[in-house]
Amino acid sequence: MTLTRLSLTDFRNHAGADFAAGSGLVAIHGDNGVGKTNILEAISLLAPGRGLRRAPLAEMVRDGAGGGFAVFAEVQAGADLPHVALGTGIEPAQPGRRIVRINGAPAAATALGDWLAVLWLTPAMDRLFVETAGNRRRFLDRLVLALEPRHAQHGNRYEAALRARGKLLADAAQADAQWLASLEAQLAEHGAAIDAARQRTLAALSAELAEQPDAPFARPLLTLVDAEGQARAAPWAMEELRRLFAERRRIDAAAGRATAGPHRDDLAAVHAVSGRAAARCSTGEQKAMLLSLVLAHSDLVARLRGQRPVLLLDEVAAHLDPSRRAALYARLAGQGGQAWLTGTEAALFDDMPGPVTRFRIADGRVLTG
Repeated sequence: MTLTRLSLTDFRNHAGADFAAGSGLVAIHGDNGVGKTNILEAISLLAPGRGLRRAPLAEMVRDGAGGGFAVFAEVQAGADLPHVALGTGIEPAQPGRRIVRINGAPAAATALGDWLAVLWLTPAMDRLFVETAGNRRRFLDRLVLALEPRHAQHGNRYEAALRARGKLLADAAQADAQWLASLEAQLAEHGAAIDAARQRTLAALSAELAEQPDAPFARPLLTLVDAEGQARAAPWAMEELRRLFAERRRIDAAAGRATAGPHRDDLAAVHAVSGRAAARCSTGEQKAMLLSLVLAHSDLVARLRGQRPVLLLDEVAAHLDPSRRAALYARLAGQGGQAWLTGTEAALFDDMPGPVTRFRIADGRVLTG
């Protein structure tokens, strides 16, 4: 998958920015605050979900722009396949409604996953293994989406049913048992699909990681665990989930939330060599495990979908020693596909093997080279 053209209009600090890139590595450099991460965020919106910052749409509009923004890209999914035009944005009249177009026709945001898989690493993710379970679930679901684009639909419907059930339970006097049962049947259907997709992805990714070397990037061992930290051995069955929600109505009503189910699961990681939990590893080891995971996942997507995902690596090179930086560049260049990297200094990218497309961001302009 290659973004051959990217165009931003009134997105963040970019009034208008255009990029023409080829396959291989794309290096973007410029001072802090010039909008390098904003470019990666714009690309992340061309896949299902809320983007790499998970920011409200209205926040993405350039100050003084009038309330709307647009992101457009031409994507080539394969050498022998035609280009696909993907676009997203909002209009001033409806600032909370995201618009998506595929080849000029209106489409659902979830349909973007049929054409483009995107995965990213940002400095904010460096502490993924020590932050909340919710962050790790979202990271895992992003991995799943790259392999199973319809995962987003199940997630949206599960969350909607979860909210509706919570409202009913909050008012016990108005709670309708038949309506609760209907919502719990929806939760069971979509929850089982979500869980099965996560389990499939983790099994395939674990097998891929087992083939990866332990150096220069630390290899993690991954497990899906429940809210109590116990390993999930088998996917949820629909009937099993339906009974779980029905039996926990009183508990969930008292807690003010659904206390068990796929939305409470967590991604656990262990350093393959030392056996230490990722949360207890050094910051450098955690970063190396994330890189190892993302690179292995890229290989997995390429093998299963026949198309490598677009990688967005924000300020990754600056935090690697020269030998690991060289190893990363060699790995990215050798595996094919397209990876967009940002950094404050052009020198960080001097040793990149070709082909490399280079951009410099300065004074609100995009300069090549």
